[in-house]
Amino acid sequence: MKIVVIGGTGRIGSQVVQLLEGHEVVAAAPSTGVNTLTGEGLSGVLQGADVLVDVSNSPSFADDDVMEFFQRSTGNLVEAAREAGVGHFVALSVVGADELPDSGYLRAKAAQEKLIQDSGLNYTIVRATQFLEFAVAIADTSTVDGVVRLSDGGTRPIAAEDVAVAVARAAGEPPAGGIVEIGGPDVLPMDEWIRRVLTARNDPREVVTDPAAKYFGTVLGKNSLVPAEGAWRGKVGLAEWLSR
Repeated sequence: MKIVVIGGTGRIGSQVVQLLEGHEVVAAAPSTGVNTLTGEGLSGVLQGADVLVDVSNSPSFADDDVMEFFQRSTGNLVEAAREAGVGHFVALSVVGADELPDSGYLRAKAAQEKLIQDSGLNYTIVRATQFLEFAVAIADTSTVDGVVRLSDGGTRPIAAEDVAVAVARAAGEPPAGGIVEIGGPDVLPMDEWIRRVLTARNDPREVVTDPAAKYFGTVLGKNSLVPAEGAWRGKVGLAEWLSR
């Protein structure tokens, strides 16, 4: 198959491209002349494509910026995929995207999902939990006066390499026609996960448990970020990831 990976030079996309070796795989990004915001290069790169994989992300997480990015980018991708006759649209999203509207980022991901669901294209939406690699960034955005305030809401953080495996697998299979959820092997409260990472990195910041602390603008419930029962589980747990 010809598979075009939007965001194919990034953290997840570059791994997806490698995993799909054996197919005709094209890594598409602004650096390769493909810009989903302007539409530049889309019609050309999607010519003859069987599968379109979108693992791109907004460069800014500000509420208005991220909504603008996903609506414009996904709108252009949907239009170009229709014109090219792409048979399968695979998109990476986030567990809980449609249940946490107070988060500007998750609102934008929910809008992206709806554009794909309403497109008339055959699709698979892969919803992932938080990446293990984002732990320090989460701590940074939750730090006030040197103290990290985090909810004890549940998470099942997943390694980027496992996300790539799940996305590549979805690209090689028939369209699910719905949402597939994935997560890591460990169920951990958000505060405990980040505390363990900071401790392993000899980061002196104190992590304070605060059920009212907001995660990207929203208060978390016990299972807000935990995938549904039966979700696909990655192999890399927190202990193994930290040992690397």
